[in-house]
This record gives sequence, structure tokens and C-alpha cells, in this order.
Amino acid sequence: MLFTSPVLEAAVIGSAYNPKLRPGQGGEGDSLRRDVQRWVRTIVIFIAVIWIVGLVDAFVFGGQLRTYGIVPRSELGLRGILFAPFLHAGIGHLIANTTGIMVFGGLVILRGEAHFWLVTLVGALSSGIGTWLFGRPAYHIGASGVLFAYFGYLLFTGWFERRLGSILLSVLVLIGWGSTIFGVLPVHPAISWEGHLFGLLGGVASARLLARRSR
Repeated sequence: MLFTSPVLEAAVIGSAYNPKLRPGQGGEGDSLRRDVQRWVRTIVIFIAVIWIVGLVDAFVFGGQLRTYGIVPRSELGLRGILFAPFLHAGIGHLIANTTGIMVFGGLVILRGEAHFWLVTLVGALSSGIGTWLFGRPAYHIGASGVLFAYFGYLLFTGWFERRLGSILLSVLVLIGWGSTIFGVLPVHPAISWEGHLFGLLGGVASARLLARRSR
């Protein structure tokens, strides 16, 4: 988001008998359950950190932490590449990005934690660096660049992997949330469409990279 003046807004293969398994305990089922629990925990921690920072900013610092956002082409604004995804303009902004993280981030992490973390990192960096290089003079903040990286990854993973499951996932995302793509257009002066655009490109690049690694 952009502030206006003065602050612009595995599969494990083993023997048939495993002495560590107690009667009634299924190895694959337990492994899947542990994976799902870990995935949920990862998403919850990510969201919790964003909310903690947002609430501390609002009620302790009076919104001053937002000045740690990305300020394009300024030396001081470089720190925003690291901090901007954790800074938000208010409760509404937090709720919107929380929903996006749960939906898009949740779908990405179902592909595996390695996919989730790579898309998150590439998305944050591409969104941040792209905004710093080409964005409008303002303080650019919010996790929406990362959300657009998730969206870009989900939208193009089917194209790059050429596997039925991946194609179905991309089609589902296109049908269900295809209109999200309009977020990369400069239609609202208070929205950092630059962060959305470069986040999306980072997601597409991540989809291509991960598809190559899986071959």
C-alpha cells in the first residue's frame, strides 16, 4: 500500500516392518498429519508476526514504523526491502493481506515448504527491489507484493510443469481469483501497484525455477 502525504502510503521408503510403529499407528498417515500441522504452523506464525508488528506500530509507535517502508531510489529507503512486508497501513490493510496469505500462501505451501519459502523470498526481494528502482516517490509498505508472488506462482506453475495436478491448480486459481491480476494496474493512487507487479513477476520466475528443479 502507498501512503499519501506526509507518508505515502517426501516420500520415505522403508521396510514393511517398522519396530518404531506401535499397533494402530500408520507411518504415512502420521507423516502427512505432521506435515500439515507444520504447514499450518508456518502460515500462522507468518501471520502472527505481521499482526504483532502492525499492532505495535499502531498502539505504541503511532504509525511511525511505516516510515521504514520502501522509498524508491533513496539510500534510506533500501531498508524497506526488508521491512516493508511486515508494515501495514491499518487493520483493514492487515485483514486483507491476512486473507491473501491464508488462501494463496496456503495453496503454495501444499506444494511443499521449499516451494513456499522460495516463492516468499523471491517475491519479497523482487517486489522490494523493483519498487525501489521504479516506484513512485512514497513510502511503499505491505505484504501484498509477496501475495502477488504467490498468485503468480500458482497461476503459472501449470504452464511450466506441464503436469495434470499443477495444471488443475493453475486453472482453479485462474477461475477463482483471476481478477486479482488487475491489482498490477495503476488504478488507485494509494495502492502500490509497482509492488504488486514486481511481486507477480517474482512468483512467475519462482514457478519456472521450481519446475526446472523438479524435472
